[in-house]
Amino acid sequence: MPAYVISEVEMRDAAAFAAYRTQAAKTIEQYGGRYVVRGGAAELVEGGPPPNAIVIVEFPTMARLREWYASPEYAEALRHRQTALDRRLIFVEGVPPD
Repeated sequence: MPAYVISEVEMRDAAAFAAYRTQAAKTIEQYGGRYVVRGGAAELVEGGPPPNAIVIVEFPTMARLREWYASPEYAEALRHRQTALDRRLIFVEGVPPD
């Protein structure tokens, strides 16, 4: 069953953000993930506050997602995260294939 990483991000430092984004993308691909949404226009329809940039990444399974998040490769990207951006990070299971 697929699993998703949903991030709501706000950039703090452009150079650190670029470094984080480049390293994170490589690790996502390495662990079988793929971007579904990567900061496109977001429109608030109900509730609040207005959303920041949204990123959604799909992994084949929750186990693989957790393996990626705990990996030494992603740890390298996380070194930049504190200065690069503020975020909310959510892991959610998808719907099983028909």
